[in-house]
Amino acid sequence: MSTALDPSVLEALKGYDSPTLSNAIELFDVRPWDEGYLRYDVRCMFPDLPRMVGYAATATMRARGKADGYGPDELIAHVRSVPGPRIVVVQDLDDEPAHGALWGEVMATTFQRLGCAGVVTDGSVRDLDEAHEMGFQFFARAASVSHGYARVESVGEPVTVGGALVRPGDLLHADKHGVLLVPAEIAAQLPAAADRLIAAEQEYIGWIRSDEFDPAQFPERRSKMKDAFSRATT
Repeated sequence: MSTALDPSVLEALKGYDSPTLSNAIELFDVRPWDEGYLRYDVRCMFPDLPRMVGYAATATMRARGKADGYGPDELIAHVRSVPGPRIVVVQDLDDEPAHGALWGEVMATTFQRLGCAGVVTDGSVRDLDEAHEMGFQFFARAASVSHGYARVESVGEPVTVGGALVRPGDLLHADKHGVLLVPAEIAAQLPAAADRLIAAEQEYIGWIRSDEFDPAQFPERRSKMKDAFSRATT
């Protein structure tokens, strides 16, 4: 589990949307550009709520077939072992997943009280109005009317959700676009890099919208923007 960063770093990351941070991460060449984010099928249920940044607490669950499983106590203990702010990341092991919701008003209320900003799951959620009212964010595959036989199968292990591997303590940034894994080793450098990217992009967009726009200058202007991108980490 990674060491918690200074809270000011996490607060700074909230100032950027996930596409901008994703672009900034690419500049540091720490992972392939097609990795490090969750697929489209884990979607933001409440796009109007603020961006969410926190450390992953992980679990797996099932909702089909009556069987024994962990109660919430084991998950609560694991969540409390992860630095705050926290985001619970839950892999649904059912085939098909999202048959029954582990997360509703009671779980949202409980884990918000434990310092969790929301849950990310490839399963389902319910009690949408109540969770939204309390500002507890849901990222999920679907909404479900029932919890079925929802139970926790494991806690504190790496999980695969939305095609991405998430480990306990991983730093996540999530908003209406989706969920992004933020490499902790470069997290503190991302705001400055993102600012430089934004400036370069806005200069390019400003030129396109201006009276000086000339399609013949596209290659030159694109080259200038890419050069600015290359300097964004220095």
